[in-house]
Parts: sequence; structure tokens; C-alpha cells
Amino acid sequence: MDYQVVKVKEDILIENNKKAEQVRANLKKKGIFLLNVMASPGAGKTTLLVNLINKLKDRFKIGVMEADIDGEVDAERISQLTGVRAIQVHTSGACHLTAQMVEDALNAFDVDDLDLVILENIGNLVCPAEFDTGSNINMMLLSVPEGDDKPLKYPLMFQVSKIAVITKIDTLPVFNFSFDRVKENIAKRNNEAKVFMVSAIKDEGTLPLAEYLGELVSKNKE
Repeated sequence: MDYQVVKVKEDILIENNKKAEQVRANLKKKGIFLLNVMASPGAGKTTLLVNLINKLKDRFKIGVMEADIDGEVDAERISQLTGVRAIQVHTSGACHLTAQMVEDALNAFDVDDLDLVILENIGNLVCPAEFDTGSNINMMLLSVPEGDDKPLKYPLMFQVSKIAVITKIDTLPVFNFSFDRVKENIAKRNNEAKVFMVSAIKDEGTLPLAEYLGELVSKNKE
């Protein structure tokens, strides 16, 4: 006999996926690229986004939607350090964003004049991976201090992310972290994922990532 909780979860995901497809289709008509960024708290999402946005903002019109349970810190930081438009999306305690939440935020943000919308999802390696946001691509961040075994412990996050960014590589001398091992572990979950190694603070490895994202945004407008 099926547990009711399983059925309810399946129904929620089915409805979410339908909404996600609608979001994707609507953004495609407008030539807008939606990047969904996921990671654990403290992995360096906002710091990396500031670096990337400052490299891309002369080529593209960019907007950022910062998702948090509460607070305005990240949206304010993005605006102050990049000059691009940013809004804070509060999830009222939820550990993830649904496609409906994303659609509501997009409507409130008025994104029609933008080329690239970046969604910084809730800091969590579990829940956000389960919900399609309607994004063109998922980019997940894994910091060196978190360890190179995380692809084995949180498989879905790596399975749904086509871009895996290893952050805080400047801290490598302090931690038992292997680039070869993490690449091998990522490949076990998703052998098509593109892997980048960066230090946003020291601006190492960020240019290739920015150029790759720029290519995706440009192709989306063709």
C-alpha cells in the first residue's frame, strides 16, 4: 500500500514541472536566459555572482533574484557591488523555490528588458535540487572546505546541474581536497557536467566561467 505522503509529493512535483515548462517557454519567447544557482550556505554564491556579473554586465542586461528565508542582505550586496537590479525573494520558511514562486518573482521584477536573470536559490544541497524552477540551466557550487565527497552524498544536486563550480580553491592548502577525486565523483553522478575551479576572492578561474555563461546567454537569443 502506497504511503499518502509519497503520492502527495509526486503530485506536487508533477504540478511544479508543468509550471516550470510554462516559465521556460515564456522566458524563451522574450529571449531571457534564467540561471539557477544552488549551493550550501557559505559556499560563496553571492561572492562569485558579484565577480561574474561585473564581467558580464557590459555585454548583457542582468537582473538577480535572491532567495532567502528572511533578510535583505544578499540583494543589497549585489546591487551595491555590481549596480544591476536585484530583488529579494522570501520563501516564508520553505527550504526551496517552486516554479510558481519563480514566476511570481519574475512578474514582480518585470524582467522583459533583461537578457540574463540569475536566481540565487536557497542555501541547501537537498530540497532545491528536487524542484525545477523553469531555468535554462542549473549551476551548483561546491566549496573546497565542504569536501570532495559531496557528489556521492548528495547525488540529485549533481545529477540536475549541468555546471559544477568548485569554489574557494585558494583554501586548498588547508583542506584534504583533491581536484581529481571531486571530478571523478561528479562524473559518477553526471558525466556531462562542465566543471570549473574558481576563487572569486582572488579572481582565479572566473573568466572561463564568465565566458561560458556569456556563450549560453548569446545562443539563447538566437
